[in-house]
Amino acid sequence: MQNFKRILIYTYPYKKYAFLNILFNILYAVFNVLSVLAFIPVLGILFNTSEKVSTPPKYDGFESLSNYTQESLNYKVSRLIESGGAEDALLLVSGLTLFLFFFKNLFRYLASYFIVFLQMETIRDLRNVLFQKYINLPLPFFSEKRKGDAISRITADINEIQASYLSTLETLVREPLTIIFTLISMFLISAKLTLFVFILLPVSGLIISSISKKLKMSSLLLQRENSSFLSIIEESLSSLKIIKSFTAENLIIKKYEKIVDNLYRLTTSVWQRKLLASPLSEFLGTITIVAILWFGGRLVLTNNSDLQPQQFFAYIGLFYLILNPSKAISTAFYAIQKGNASAERILEILDTENPLKDIDAAIDKTSFDSEIKVDNISFKYENDYVLKDFSLTIPKGKMIALVGQSGSGKSTIANLLTRFYDINKGSISIDGVDIKNIKKHSLRQLEGLVTQDSILFNDSIKNNITLGIENKTDDEIIEAAKIANAHEFIKDLPNGYDTNIGDSGNKLSGGQKQRLSIARAVLKNPPIMILDEATSALDTESEKLVQDALEKMMQNRTSIVIAHRLSTIQKADLIVVMQKGQIVEQGTHEELISKKGTYKKLVEMQSLG
Repeated sequence: MQNFKRILIYTYPYKKYAFLNILFNILYAVFNVLSVLAFIPVLGILFNTSEKVSTPPKYDGFESLSNYTQESLNYKVSRLIESGGAEDALLLVSGLTLFLFFFKNLFRYLASYFIVFLQMETIRDLRNVLFQKYINLPLPFFSEKRKGDAISRITADINEIQASYLSTLETLVREPLTIIFTLISMFLISAKLTLFVFILLPVSGLIISSISKKLKMSSLLLQRENSSFLSIIEESLSSLKIIKSFTAENLIIKKYEKIVDNLYRLTTSVWQRKLLASPLSEFLGTITIVAILWFGGRLVLTNNSDLQPQQFFAYIGLFYLILNPSKAISTAFYAIQKGNASAERILEILDTENPLKDIDAAIDKTSFDSEIKVDNISFKYENDYVLKDFSLTIPKGKMIALVGQSGSGKSTIANLLTRFYDINKGSISIDGVDIKNIKKHSLRQLEGLVTQDSILFNDSIKNNITLGIENKTDDEIIEAAKIANAHEFIKDLPNGYDTNIGDSGNKLSGGQKQRLSIARAVLKNPPIMILDEATSALDTESEKLVQDALEKMMQNRTSIVIAHRLSTIQKADLIVVMQKGQIVEQGTHEELISKKGTYKKLVEMQSLG
């Protein structure tokens, strides 16, 4: 139940709804029991099977409460029969029953009404906190997890929490209250018979518990398989071009069908065990009823027994009153075991430590004044070092280019400067302040990033350009688009800057998408600009437009340019040539050409010498 308790913590802000639910469930339970007690005992008098009471009963304390209540009702009915006949007594019983059942169901509705608020508010908060956790986790976390798994936890697992945990809350409040009040009434009628019932109930509990443990294990496997199911859908639909071009449709379909088969098998197993809860508990309840009839019948037939036939009749009615609550509790217990699998997966993410947290003494840095210093750093993603003893100084206002073959560590520098990852050795500082001592939000406000992949959202052009940037006027947005050479194509679109660009910007060409990314960086106007192969995926015409936009953007600011096409960085103040995580050459374009080393070979390979 530990997971259940931890999820319940998220209901605490809405405890007023829980209190109201408990209040109305108490009233429901009381009226539920009274609706039986008020109706059954008087049947004997109405049909002349019990002795009529002519004198008012006396209250002799709590132990005689049951007899006192029944005799009081019998006395009133007896008086009515004597004065007005059986029809008046029947009218009283009917009116009393109607009154009790009306308020019983009213209180049940009010209890359910308030629990809905608690459920919905809690689910909203859980979705929010889980999504916030995912957004704040560092990039290394997502290199090991599938996106489909994250989607599954935010959707399917949260839905399961609602269905299995929160939907059982009212059951776990209302039904035990009903059982408690009913058992008190049963105990007052016959202590011996009620003790006999208590001996039978634990046996039922043990049987249900053993099956529910297996349900939890199956549910955990089901949720994991559901993650794989969502992942393959997401991967397949986003990679249709590659799948079709390599005629891999059958391979992907077989992989999908295998996961669906596993999902079918596990879902069937879970539902079979879950559906067993209701008939099993009902059958166990029937066994208990038969045992009560046998044991109670013997008590009634005993000459010196205190249990009268009409009391035994009432007792059976009360016991039937707790059958449905008992069945509901056992079903809820199954549901909680099923929900445990989802709770574990949600809590696993919420408990994940973020290794890139701001330290307590981290500062806000709002300006860049002198230099960025990369001092003897080493870094590895897994086992092998990608960078080894790497050092570089980037003065303010200079353009530094990083070149080299794939895998030389160029893009890793961009990831470390933005603190998407933390270095293993050495330090990176801005104006002498280690970036680990600068708040991440503050650090990234100083930097602008344009990557090879244009990351755009299914939204308007205006909202894509202003992503994370507040209080910018339309004129400033247009000016940024002009600098990025994007204004001309934007104004020709049907709705201009309010045009929706589709999923990932698929309504635009590659060059247009990249120019929007540049416009976003221009509007942010950071003192440090990082360009990670921003033109490598473009055709020649688009590259010229984008390169022109980049040159405008880099004027009067510090720029770190990671380049695959060497023609784009010939004007750099310093070109750093990297190989296997180390610097092998550095200098201006002319200096490196004259050295006739690695850089000159790279230039010649691109036929630009």
